[in-house]
Amino acid sequence: MFKNKSYIGISFIILIFGIYAVPKIISRIQNGEIVKGDRLDNVTNTNVSEDKLTKIGPAPKFELINQDGLKITNESYKGKVYVLEFFFTTCPSICPKMNQSMLLIEKKFFGNPNFGIVSITIDPKHDTPEVLKAHAKLLGVKSSNWNFLTGDRDEIYDLANKGFNLYAGENSKVNGGFEHSGLFALIDKNGDIRCRKDDFGNPILYYDGLEKKGVRDIQQDINVLLKE
Repeated sequence: MFKNKSYIGISFIILIFGIYAVPKIISRIQNGEIVKGDRLDNVTNTNVSEDKLTKIGPAPKFELINQDGLKITNESYKGKVYVLEFFFTTCPSICPKMNQSMLLIEKKFFGNPNFGIVSITIDPKHDTPEVLKAHAKLLGVKSSNWNFLTGDRDEIYDLANKGFNLYAGENSKVNGGFEHSGLFALIDKNGDIRCRKDDFGNPILYYDGLEKKGVRDIQQDINVLLKE
């Protein structure tokens, strides 16, 4: 007797739920709202392919020598999307991590003729073309569009500090003797610096080459620029 009453009570609850909820579910399906939700929306927001990346302005011009002794300029990358960094081969701190991040980016876009990488040394006295070539070989660089550049010290420091506003400087008190930013610049096919915006709508300017998120973000945005 008690069990029968329980079954009747449960059936009544299910009936009430059906009367109340089913019409709303049907309505959401018809309006295309059934697939919306916080988790799915968050996944959608990570896709920046439909978003216009912010244009910061033209990248500064440069003319330097690569690991093969060839002159490379910003015009060498005209029509290509490329990532640019400042580093030095004997760096004992952040450069090895930056190198690994660049290798991940290289691997992601390897074989694409419209993509390239520029790594400019801030220790040109030591980092000759021969040293840079050995460094590229040690890293296992495969792309012919990845240039390791050296040249006049003052020109390089002006390019870093005044051109890109990516800090680089000598400091005898720090390990390695040099300080520099761990950020990557992203340049589009027209030679303009591009970036995404942060959660507050502000341009991030550059990408963190030391963090997984920074590498993931720049890979996504490279894809966007390659399709433009």
